[in-house]
Amino acid sequence: MGRGSVVTRNIDTEASHSGAAARSRIMLLRWALPLALAVLACGRASAEGAPAPRSSAAPPPNATASAGFRAAPTPSSHPAPARASAAAPRALERSTYPWLDDASLEHPEPTETLEARFAPPPGGKRVHVESGSFAAWLRGLPLAAEGTPVRTYDGSVLHEASDPRIAAVVALDTGSADLQQCADAVMRLDAEWRWSKGARDMSYRAASGALLPFARWARGERLVARGRDVVWQPRAAPKSDHAALRSYLDAVFAWANTVSLERTAKPVAAKELRPGDFFIMGGNPGHAVMVLDVAELPDGRRVALLGQSYMPAQSYQVLRSRATGAWFVLDPDRDVATPFWRPFPWSSLRRLE
Repeated sequence: MGRGSVVTRNIDTEASHSGAAARSRIMLLRWALPLALAVLACGRASAEGAPAPRSSAAPPPNATASAGFRAAPTPSSHPAPARASAAAPRALERSTYPWLDDASLEHPEPTETLEARFAPPPGGKRVHVESGSFAAWLRGLPLAAEGTPVRTYDGSVLHEASDPRIAAVVALDTGSADLQQCADAVMRLDAEWRWSKGARDMSYRAASGALLPFARWARGERLVARGRDVVWQPRAAPKSDHAALRSYLDAVFAWANTVSLERTAKPVAAKELRPGDFFIMGGNPGHAVMVLDVAELPDGRRVALLGQSYMPAQSYQVLRSRATGAWFVLDPDRDVATPFWRPFPWSSLRRLE
C-alpha cells in the first residue's frame, strides 16, 4: 500500500427485531409496567433492545470495489437476541490497552469492548482462548462509540459510520502520518499486546530483511537509510516508555511492508485458525486483515470478526459483510471474501509467534 506497506452486525446481534417482535414488546411493557412499579423498591429490571440496523445501501461512489466479492451464506434467519441476553462480557480494562493512557496520543474515546458489542450469532459460542493470550486480549479491544466514522491520519472523514462495510471503529490512534496502514496495524496490535504483558523484546523485519528490535530504539539508536538497506546509528537519548514504543512503531511501519510481514510470519492451516491470526497477500499494493475473534455455530461452522486498517492510514475498523454482517462465515473450501479487497485464499493465513 502506498509506500509498499499496503498491507467479512449479520448473523450477529445488530440485526433488528421484526415489526411483530417490536409490537410484542410494547404489549409486554403495558402489562408489566404496573407490576414493575409495585416492586420498584426490590430492584429495577432493565433490558436493552437490539440497536437499529445500519444502512444496507450501496457503497458511496468513491468506495473501493471488491473484485470477486462473494457473500457468505447467512447461518440463521432468526432475529438475534438483545445484547443484554448474552453471557456477561468483561468490563473495559483501560490499563490492558496501553495507548489509552498515553497522553502523547489522540484516539477516539473508548465506550465498550469488542466482546460486549458483538455477541455471537444465535446459538453460537465463542471458541475457548487462554487467559492472557493475544486472542483473549483482542476480545477486550476498546471500541469507539457507535456512530464514529473512519478517519484518515489527518483527521478527514473517509467512511461515514453508515458505510455498510464498517461494523465498528476501534479506539486506537492512527498517528499523524500516512504510516499505519494494513500490515502495520497487525504489527501495532501485536506490539501493544506484548507491551501490556510487560515484554519489551518486540522485533519485526524491514522489507530489506533487516531486524528492527525495539531494544535498539530504546537505547537511542535510530534507523538510517543506506542505499536500499537500513542501518542503526546512535542518534538520541535512551527512552523506553510507551511514547518511545509508539515512535519506534512508526519507524517500523516506514520500513516494513506486506511482503516482509508475509515472509516472516508463520503459515497457519485453516483448522488451526484462532483470534490473532491474519490473512495477508504481499505486494505493491498488498493487503492484510486480522481475525479478531472466532465463534462456532451449532452446525459446526465457524464465524469470525475481522479487522483492518487500509490506505491511506486510517482508523482501525471492524469489518462488515453486506450480506452477513460483522460475523463472517469461514468456509475452508472457499476463499475468505472481505469488502475492500479480493478474496483471501486460506494459504495466506499467517501468525506472529
